Amino acid sequence: MQTMWAPWRMDYILAEKDDRCVFCDALDRHADLTLYKGNTTLVVMNKFPYINGHLLVAPVRHVAGLEALGMDESRDLLITVDRSVSILRQQMKPQGFNVGLNLGSVAGAGVEEHLHFHIVPRWSGDVNALTVFADVRVIPEHMQQTYKNLKPLFDGLNKEITQFGKDLE
Repeated sequence: MQTMWAPWRMDYILAEKDDRCVFCDALDRHADLTLYKGNTTLVVMNKFPYINGHLLVAPVRHVAGLEALGMDESRDLLITVDRSVSILRQQMKPQGFNVGLNLGSVAGAGVEEHLHFHIVPRWSGDVNALTVFADVRVIPEHMQQTYKNLKPLFDGLNKEITQFGKDLE
């Protein structure tokens, strides 16, 4: 039998479980993995990613479902998802993406009280199947390096989203 190690899981397993929302916390203290904070949306790197570049895009307001969002928030949220995909495509050159929402714990939402999109870059031959078969993830680049590569590209996003919204009017 071959052993595969996933030491990053211990941080998650042993971490004190906090009742505080991770997205609201990212807004309040600008967490280390926060790439973007706009007026209505934010982008953070997933602390326990499926693969490098796994991003979470959430509204600033603490809401659980799409129906709670106003039209401007919905628009900005989808624009931020779109721009995040563009940034990942530019910087990491994935061949595809999984983009989606998990609404409710039975649908897989780990943070069901704060709506958020997952953006997962994909490459031909990536090894995400190991998560299913062996409870192991292969993350080829250190998260801080991924953050360093992505952060400058997210720094101009607020201006771009504001302009895009004006262009739609």
